[in-house]
Amino acid sequence: MPRTREQLQQAADDAERWLDSLDPAAVTSPDADACRLRRIANAVRGAATSQAELADAVVDARDHGHTWSQIATMLGTTRQAAQQRYDVPAKRP
Repeated sequence: MPRTREQLQQAADDAERWLDSLDPAAVTSPDADACRLRRIANAVRGAATSQAELADAVVDARDHGHTWSQIATMLGTTRQAAQQRYDVPAKRP
C-alpha cells in the first residue's frame, strides 16, 4: 500500500522526536548510542523526500502528456502498477 507524502513525513518526524527523547543513561548496552538509530531516521527522511519528488515528477510528466506506459517504463513496472500507485483521482465538488 503506497504511503502519502504526509504519512512519510509524519513517520520521519515521529522517529526524530522519539530519538530526541531518548535518555542515554537508560541505554543498557555500554557501546550503544542513538547515532545508528538517528542514521535510520535520516534515511527515512531521505526516503520520504525521494518518494515525494518521484510522485511530483510523475504528476509533472502526466501533466505534460506522457502516457502511463512511458512512465511505467521509467519506473521499471507495469502501466497498471504505475497508474494505481501514482494516479491522483480528480477532486469531486
